[in-house]
Amino acid sequence: MGGILTGAGIFVGGGGAGHAAAQELLLSCGNRHGLIAGATGTGKTVTLQVVAEGFSAAGVPVFMADVKGDLAGLAASGSETGKLHAAFATRAATIGYELSYRAFPVTFWDLFGAQGHPVRTTVTEMGPLLLARLLDLSEAQEGVLNIAFHLADAEGLALLDLADLRAMLVHVGERAAELKLRYGNISAESVGAIQRQLLILENQGATGFFGEPALDLADMMTLAPDGRGRINILAADRLMASPRLYATFLLWLLSELFEELPEVGDPDRPRFVFFFDEAHLLFDDAPKALVDKVEQVARLIRSKGVGIYFITQNPADVPEAILGQLGNRVQHALRAFTARDQKDLKRAAETYRPNPRFDTETAIREVGTGEAVTSFLEAKGAPGMVERTLVRPPQSRLGPLAPEERRAVLAASPFGGKYDRALDRPSAFEILTAKADQAATAAARAEAAPASAAAQLEFNRARRFEPPQPAAKTPRRSAGGASRSDSIAEVFGKSLARQLGSKAGQQIVRGVLGSLFKAR
Repeated sequence: MGGILTGAGIFVGGGGAGHAAAQELLLSCGNRHGLIAGATGTGKTVTLQVVAEGFSAAGVPVFMADVKGDLAGLAASGSETGKLHAAFATRAATIGYELSYRAFPVTFWDLFGAQGHPVRTTVTEMGPLLLARLLDLSEAQEGVLNIAFHLADAEGLALLDLADLRAMLVHVGERAAELKLRYGNISAESVGAIQRQLLILENQGATGFFGEPALDLADMMTLAPDGRGRINILAADRLMASPRLYATFLLWLLSELFEELPEVGDPDRPRFVFFFDEAHLLFDDAPKALVDKVEQVARLIRSKGVGIYFITQNPADVPEAILGQLGNRVQHALRAFTARDQKDLKRAAETYRPNPRFDTETAIREVGTGEAVTSFLEAKGAPGMVERTLVRPPQSRLGPLAPEERRAVLAASPFGGKYDRALDRPSAFEILTAKADQAATAAARAEAAPASAAAQLEFNRARRFEPPQPAAKTPRRSAGGASRSDSIAEVFGKSLARQLGSKAGQQIVRGVLGSLFKAR
């Protein structure tokens, strides 16, 4: 592997005047977590790439979030031409490293499905507890969310995507009076507050994250045919503009990993390693639920054979409770221009085991690009003495891939047919929508039926009150044969008969009869 691996660990660098002979990250301590820090342009990305290559070469699968898009070069071999190669060759000779170039097995992922295989999970797998913490719900709102999940499970309504959850919340709100005695009060205000929080997630692009097929973590923890660990790269350049969606993904991923993996104690090498690039973006304004979960994972997941490495500009960007869990450290240069910068520099230096050969604080300020102050755990887990180290050159390309190169890697991936096409099987939204349509149709029919019955009744009543047609009469003539005018009684009778035969007459009769019955 061109000197990537030593007998027991990953060769990170060393050598040269004033530097340690060799610095290695022991594989047996790889699950003790780590930190790669330093100002912009000091070489953090190269160090990240070097350590990721080492874990992959040792057969350890890796996951990393690529914030700037420059980690994709791990999928391509480095170049033996150009100024960069000349600088790398000089450094390799200085530290006694046999420089060679090769590509590494990479799988690209993307929550938006544009630069990698889509990453999805279902609402049910996320669960009400994580969602409530993520959405920062009140106790009452969390209770309503739990009722929605419980009712969906009881009635066989699958919650796969956000449309399902929204429909289920509406369903719960409509049945609030019925469910009150069983579950307690369900207010419309609580349902509305949850819907608004879900809308924020949707606006940040979470619609595509929730659904099927859901990501199987086992697919991230596979080995390439040659035995090297796969390097899973999540495209996060667009994702970082949606901090709540990013937090959602990390909460789910860490929780699933923590819950699914068995305890393994202290293995001879990690089972899986996470790299969180630009960690300061992760913790800036992050929900407390995310910080608490990361702290819990950092403290407990070590025994499951998983290592977590944070890459950030300043160690102060990482919460103190998490920083104390990071045993393997690579500190690139920090610039102390302000009083706060000087304070952070001093705090960073104090976290290292001192070396009598140099002042740590001064070294952190003075190291150049590609150079770092390092401290790796020793065989028994104790922090190693701080050393000045020249980081070895990477074997893979330093920089992004061209679009056609990324497409070629995706086309050769074993997971394209499994995740690239979304599934939309009938779930809560479709079932509840169908029931609502059926209820609306039945209500329309029920509303139309009384109107038709009323019209028929009115027609029958009109027929019952219609008088018989009067018989034709032969005009009476006088003795002299001349016709005579009808009498007053006959005229009145004819008029009354005509009125009774008309609709108005029928109304008069009903009115008269009604008055008579009331009088009685």
